[in-house]
Amino acid sequence: MLRGFYTATNGMMAQQRRQEVLSNNITNAQTPGYKQDQVSLRSFPELLIQRMENRDFPNSQNRTVPTMTEIGAINTGVYVQETIPDFVQGSLRETGISTDVALVQGETPDEEGSIFFNVQNDEGEVRYTRNGNFTLDGQGNLTTNQGHYVLDEAGNPINTDGLDFTVTPEGVLLLDGAEIPLAVSYTANPNDLVKNGQDLLELAEDGAALVDARGVAGLQFNVQQNHLENSNVDAAQTMTDMMQAYRSFEANQKVVQQYDRSLDKAVNEIARLG
Repeated sequence: MLRGFYTATNGMMAQQRRQEVLSNNITNAQTPGYKQDQVSLRSFPELLIQRMENRDFPNSQNRTVPTMTEIGAINTGVYVQETIPDFVQGSLRETGISTDVALVQGETPDEEGSIFFNVQNDEGEVRYTRNGNFTLDGQGNLTTNQGHYVLDEAGNPINTDGLDFTVTPEGVLLLDGAEIPLAVSYTANPNDLVKNGQDLLELAEDGAALVDARGVAGLQFNVQQNHLENSNVDAAQTMTDMMQAYRSFEANQKVVQQYDRSLDKAVNEIARLG
C-alpha cells in the first residue's frame, strides 16, 4: 500500500516543480530575449516484483530453500530530471530607441548553435545574454537594464561619452568616427550555458568555451538597432500546460488522500480489539 502512496507523492512534487517553471516562463513573457525553460520528467527505475514460495527444493546440504517467482515490474513514480532552456529565436519588435539592439540569427554550422552578447557582471566576470534592452549609465557607458557593462570585441566596456551612435548590421558601433565592434559570442551547444539570473547566462563547469561569432565559418547573423528580440514564450500554450500540470497534481493529490483514508481505516477500525 505505501508503495503507491510514495508514487503519487513523487508525482505531486514533479508537477509542483513543473508549475514553478511554467509560472516563471509566464512572468518573463514580456522580457526581451528571454528563453523559456522546458521541464524534463523522468521515471524512477522500475522494480521487479517477485513472490517467495516455500517449496521443497533440496540443495547440496539437503536443506529446503524457497524459490522465487517473478510477478512483474512496478513503476515508482517520476521526478524532474532537469530544466532545459529553449534557445529558439524570438520575434523582433521595433522600439525606435537607439540603445535597443537585437541579435538576429541566421544559418549556423551546428544545428543547435546560438549567439549571445557579451557583458560584464558586478564581479567583473564575462556573462552572456540575448536581452539587447541596453541603456547608458551616468558615465556614458553602454549597459544592460540591470547595470552590467556591455563589452566590445576586445573585452572592454563601451563608453559613448553620451554621444549618439549607430550600430551597423555587422554589429559595429559607429561613434564620432570610431568603429567599435560589439562582442558577439557563439556556442555550438547552448546547453553548455546555465542561467545566472538577471537575464544572464554563464558557462557550465564542463562546457566548451564560447568563441568570437565573427570567426565562425558558416555562421550568419546580423544586428538590428532600434529593435528588441521578444521572449520566445508562447503564453497561450504555457497557460494550457499550467492547467495540465495543475490537473495532474490534483489527480495525484486525490490518490494520496485515498491512501490516507485507507491507512486511517486500517489503523483505527480494522486493528481495533474488543
